[in-house]
Amino acid sequence: MKRGAALVLAATLLGGCVATPSTTPREVPLPGDGLGLHGAAAPTISDRWWTAFGDPQLDALVDRAIAGNPSLAAALARVRAAQAELAGSRALTYPQITLDGNEAYQHFSKSYIIPPPFAGTDRWIGTTQANLSWSLDLFGKEDAQIARAGAYAQAASLDATAARLLLAASVSQAYVGLWRADLLLDVDRETVAQREAILSLTAGRTRAGLDSEASQKQAAALLDFARQELTRAEAAREVAVHQIAALIGRGADAYDLKPPQMNDAVLALPETLPADLLARRADIAAAQARIEAAFQGREVARKAFYPDINLIALAGTAAIGLGPLLSSSSIQYGAGAAIHLPIFDAGKLRADYAGATAALDAAVADYNADVVTAVRQTADALTQIRSLQSQQTDQRAALADAQASFDLARERYRSGLSPQQNALDAESLLIQARAQGAALAADTISARIALLMAIGGGFTPGEPTTTLSAADPHP
Repeated sequence: MKRGAALVLAATLLGGCVATPSTTPREVPLPGDGLGLHGAAAPTISDRWWTAFGDPQLDALVDRAIAGNPSLAAALARVRAAQAELAGSRALTYPQITLDGNEAYQHFSKSYIIPPPFAGTDRWIGTTQANLSWSLDLFGKEDAQIARAGAYAQAASLDATAARLLLAASVSQAYVGLWRADLLLDVDRETVAQREAILSLTAGRTRAGLDSEASQKQAAALLDFARQELTRAEAAREVAVHQIAALIGRGADAYDLKPPQMNDAVLALPETLPADLLARRADIAAAQARIEAAFQGREVARKAFYPDINLIALAGTAAIGLGPLLSSSSIQYGAGAAIHLPIFDAGKLRADYAGATAALDAAVADYNADVVTAVRQTADALTQIRSLQSQQTDQRAALADAQASFDLARERYRSGLSPQQNALDAESLLIQARAQGAALAADTISARIALLMAIGGGFTPGEPTTTLSAADPHP
């Protein structure tokens, strides 16, 4: 029977070992030099880059957003929580002193260890005791816990920086959207005025017998359509204002915004993927800090296999009865050491180690995903800017040609040398060119902001964090 029980125990232990996940890391951080990053470093970007547009209203909106946005407030709260955890981890490395005391009225048993005359009586019994415990941390587990907490605090701080930069970019992009709405609103106003002039011209020609009533009705219908577009543009502007108000954490009291005054010839940006792209992004730095935190968490799990040794001491009094409790004869004290050494835990410590290793792999994989995303975002923004610059060159030429075509067609129609349709076709082409010009101007600034954010958004990299060490110790 004993032999059978031993076989069952051995099989259980062997099965537990076989089922234990791997404790060897599998993921490796992507190197920056293998991602196509080349050329010079990105230009230095101010952490208040939006002020370069020269619009005081935008500056005030960004400042208000940073001061009162709920998402940023939540990020800052997470920073404080991480800093508190770091302070708690550091506190555990110092001696811990506690003071305990109790006093209870108790009936003592006649058949227990209490001797006469106390046995079988009702009396007060109490103790007061000061306790000291100090972990020696001979194997560095607490140091690893502090390093892990510090890395998490650093990651939280970087997340808050990234949130602030993203919020500034979101407000700026929304402000560009308002600028776009104003530009298109101006185009629609010009269209209404232009079509009013065409209708007046057509009405005069109709009264003179040079045009039919059908031509006048067509011009009137086109004017109605233009007014409809103007109403839609006014609504689009109001929606853009509402979006900005929400970003700065305000309501209808922030709806009174003046038309933006944007200078699109600002922000020095690279023309190729910058060599220092990964060092300039707060989200990448935060991902690196999380790798460090996961690595230190794995160290904590690894060092849990080793003994914990604490120095302990106590001093206090113990007595039966209220009077003797504070007398010198009731004093008790002691000192020594305590050791905790895991012997058999059915694989729990190894499972914890494997879990910490998996968490490290996850942190590295998240970092790699962030790196690939950063490179793609930067490449996309560069491509978009190059395309928009080329489009703007063609659009300026198209606008000049469309304006000249309309002026000529209108004069020929006024002189009776061309039919009304020629003037209307030229007008439609001019309206399209104006709308495209407004959209391209806004898209260009929006793309420049996107590129600026892709290369860090004004983040200043600090000291590099330690990631995976060369050695991979095992218990």
